[in-house]
Amino acid sequence: WNRGPLFFRQTRMGKDCSAFKAVKFRSMRCERITRGADDPIESERITKLGTFLRRTRMDELPQVMNVLKGDMSLIGPRPDYFTHAKAYVRQVPGYRDRHSIRPGISGLAQVDVGYVQGIDGTAAKVRADLIYIQQAGFALDVQIFWKTLKTVVGRKGT
Repeated sequence: WNRGPLFFRQTRMGKDCSAFKAVKFRSMRCERITRGADDPIESERITKLGTFLRRTRMDELPQVMNVLKGDMSLIGPRPDYFTHAKAYVRQVPGYRDRHSIRPGISGLAQVDVGYVQGIDGTAAKVRADLIYIQQAGFALDVQIFWKTLKTVVGRKGT
C-alpha cells in the first residue's frame, strides 16, 4: 500500500532565480530511509505506479497548475531543484542567464540533450537553454512540443 499525498511539491528555481513550488504526482513512498550518502535509496522508494508515471512522463502533468499560476510555461528551460540550482549559479557559466524567462515543463535541453548529471552535463543543458532563449518563437516551441510528444508516446528516455 502506498499511503501519502497524491502530489509531491518541490522547491525549484524559476524566473529571475526566484523559488517556487513545482507540483508533480508523487511517485515514491513517503518513508525516510536512513543510510549512507552514496546508497541509491531513491530508486528503492519508487513505487510500481511511480515507475509507470515516470516512464510515461505523466508524473509531470500536475505542473500544468504551475503554468496556470504563472510560475512556469509549457516550453522553456526545465527548473532545477533549488539547492542544486544555487550551486549551479556559482559553478556553471550562463546558468543564471537561463532564468531570464519562466521555466517550462519541457524544453530544448530536454529534447536535444536529455538527462544529464554533473557540471559538464548541466553546462550542456545550459548551452541548449540559452539557444532556446535566443531563438524562442512559435516554430521552435512547436518543434520542441512535437519532440516531447514523440518521447512521451514512444516512452523513450528514463
